[in-house]
Amino acid sequence: MRLKFMSLASGSSGNCYYLAADDEGILIDAGIPARQIREHLSDAGVSFSSVKAVFVTHDHADHIKALGTLGNKFWLPIYATRRTHEGVNNNYCMSEKLGAISSKYIEKESPMELGPFRITAFEVPHDGTDNVGYFIEADGRHFCFVTDIGHITETVSSYIVRADYLIMEANYDEDMLRMGHYPQFLKDRITSRFGHLSNKDTAEFLAKNITGNMKHIWLCHLSGENNHPEIAYKTVEFSLRSVGIIPGKDVGLTALKRTTPSELYEF
Repeated sequence: MRLKFMSLASGSSGNCYYLAADDEGILIDAGIPARQIREHLSDAGVSFSSVKAVFVTHDHADHIKALGTLGNKFWLPIYATRRTHEGVNNNYCMSEKLGAISSKYIEKESPMELGPFRITAFEVPHDGTDNVGYFIEADGRHFCFVTDIGHITETVSSYIVRADYLIMEANYDEDMLRMGHYPQFLKDRITSRFGHLSNKDTAEFLAKNITGNMKHIWLCHLSGENNHPEIAYKTVEFSLRSVGIIPGKDVGLTALKRTTPSELYEF
């Protein structure tokens, strides 16, 4: 079985990821227009018809903008916790509310089967209405999605260390944020335990907890104002090298761009 992964967008202006096993795929979040999702997939040689469902991490606008269109026009099931669904339909960005037929409910820590996937949602600390990461198993391989997270809990860590492939937030560089133009209340929100992870947070966690199973790490949800892909990459690379792990040799490492799709990775 061939697994495929692609980031369609990763940042505060929109987030959307594609994961497929052979020709059956899912989206994690849909924070960019449906038209762009279809175009980005088509440009990578992927048929939009391969998408069988959307799984939502939380109800912030940059993760949900296209849910109404995807659910109501394309009849895709939209999976989220009950509280997240409530938050989605109350969000200002949802000009097209998600219909009841496409709204599917998941429970944290309760695995579900969808085609070739076994999908487990788990709680993450963030300031959305309700927030989850996803641990996805297919053909004996394990993907973990951890985006928009203020700090790493024991629960989050327990899923990350089981992953072969990890999509994990590295939102901001601490110096860039401190010296930047954001108002103090916003800086405080970002750095809080229910805000976002810094490059340093992510780097230090990975250096202490990475296992020999890990094959590739994608750094996601980089800030456009307070980060840069090269800075995020170098921060994590330095920490991994400090414990004898060489990115590019011992583990793949990629800092995802905010508005430019990644390549289509195949495993």
